[in-house]
Amino acid sequence: MMNFTRCHTLILRSIRFAVIAFTCTLLFVSNALPASANTAPRTRASEGSVQLDTIQEKSEAVTKAPPLSRKETQREANKGLNEVQGDANINDMYRPENSNATSIIDQVEEALENVTGRE
Repeated sequence: MMNFTRCHTLILRSIRFAVIAFTCTLLFVSNALPASANTAPRTRASEGSVQLDTIQEKSEAVTKAPPLSRKETQREANKGLNEVQGDANINDMYRPENSNATSIIDQVEEALENVTGRE
């Protein structure tokens, strides 16, 4: 009986050690992997710098000027993404016009067609 208790305790300690080691490894890997998850389109460093410089200059000019009226803000915002950024990096952004994603409605309709057998 005493050997069974020792064996049982040894097994439990081994399992506990394995679970703790696995958890520590999982925590380490999960903290290291988000840095490699960046799949954004790459641009040349010089292009990004020029665009950011113009955005920064425009931002500084806007903050030094008196507040824009609603019409001025709308006019500036309609030139691009917003009144400060303009159309910088607009071609790199994912929008409905340049993506091949299907809408939720289309996905639901397709799923219903698959379930009901209609095509």
